Amino acid sequence: MEYTKLNEQMDGLIEKYTELLLGESNPDLKEKVMHWVLYSHIAKSMPPLAKHWNESYPDAKEAMKQLISEIKEMNVKHRNSTKNKDKEA
Repeated sequence: MEYTKLNEQMDGLIEKYTELLLGESNPDLKEKVMHWVLYSHIAKSMPPLAKHWNESYPDAKEAMKQLISEIKEMNVKHRNSTKNKDKEA
């Protein structure tokens, strides 16, 4: 498969995932979700690497914590609004 085609398809996947997760998608949200997904995967699959990165870059660790919190908050709002729409229907 051509790499350009794979990039386009992955971009579509991330866009849809962002939309389903947060209720909307734009380039900024997609980038945040990509960072969150990658960090989460690394933290689960190679915890020592994540720990080393957190210790080496405490400012980035704090930024990641804020990003995770922001995504979680947006996801909760989206789920709640979806539940409310389902109840109204």
